[in-house]
Amino acid sequence: MARWEPNARGRLEQAALDLFSERGFEQTTTAQIAERAGLTERTFFRHYADKREVLFGGSRALEEVFVDTLGGTPETAAPIDAMASTLETVAAFFAERHEFARRRQAVIMANAELRERELIKLSSLSAALAATLRRRGVKDPAASLTAEAGIAVFKVGFERWVGENGERGLADFLRESLDELKVVAAGA
Repeated sequence: MARWEPNARGRLEQAALDLFSERGFEQTTTAQIAERAGLTERTFFRHYADKREVLFGGSRALEEVFVDTLGGTPETAAPIDAMASTLETVAAFFAERHEFARRRQAVIMANAELRERELIKLSSLSAALAATLRRRGVKDPAASLTAEAGIAVFKVGFERWVGENGERGLADFLRESLDELKVVAAGA
């Protein structure tokens, strides 16, 4: 019997990403992922419901960071300023994960089902942010618009960040995307 090693979840993530990159998402099985990670398929299913979730396992933690940070911004901050502050904090969530994020994004972009799943996760995140803004007293449609704008800024900034070499941080790309949105909104 193999000796127990820590970080089964991280090893499964890495093995899945390697296999998805080598063979493609569709051609990779959960058994292959578990084997590559040095684990059993049963262990895989203790951590993930299916192979898609290996790519989206951090979604809940990301949502918590977004919601907790937005909820903790000063009540006096304008909604878009609260969102800007939140985006700055969220960028730290991705520190030291550029290469993983870049490879993950490539796998997602190569598969329509995964792109759809990504959009569903972003929509759910937007709804959670809008609810947080409403709890802060922001009325609709301002709460929904701010949440959707924040997610658009995050998505565009994130895609630009993973498309680069990783020398600049995600926060730089999020700031630039937010600045571009403000220019567009001002009609300049």
